[in-house]
Amino acid sequence: GDLIAGAVLAAFGAYVIWVAAKLPYVSDVGPGHGFFPLWLGIGLVVFAAGLMFASVHKAKSSSQSWNSMVRPLAGWLAVMIAIALLGKIGFALSFIILTVFLVVALDRRPALLAVGVAVGLAVAFHLIFVVALDVSLPKAVWGF
Repeated sequence: GDLIAGAVLAAFGAYVIWVAAKLPYVSDVGPGHGFFPLWLGIGLVVFAAGLMFASVHKAKSSSQSWNSMVRPLAGWLAVMIAIALLGKIGFALSFIILTVFLVVALDRRPALLAVGVAVGLAVAFHLIFVVALDVSLPKAVWGF
């Protein structure tokens, strides 16, 4: 599981580096638009390589079954689906659905607890980003 996750993260980091390389690295007043994405992409690739290296050495000492990879892959798939739904149903509902799935299906906790945590986190994100920081989050047709 760590090897696959590391490979996916490394590929995503390489994509971030590729896109950031097209942006200006510096501007007249300091770092340009490509400065932070470039270094974030480099960091992703470095840490993903470390994760893959550690997983290869760990795999040599112990064998892992396919069942141990199902939960991490389900988590990755849920995050990818939530990202795909952002533009259609908005951040709040997409985040609530993702959180409920992760808590109920992967952590095996009660559904009522999952809904409470999901709604509380969605409200907290809205207060922090939209209200306090004035950053817009993706919205659906119903306004949130």
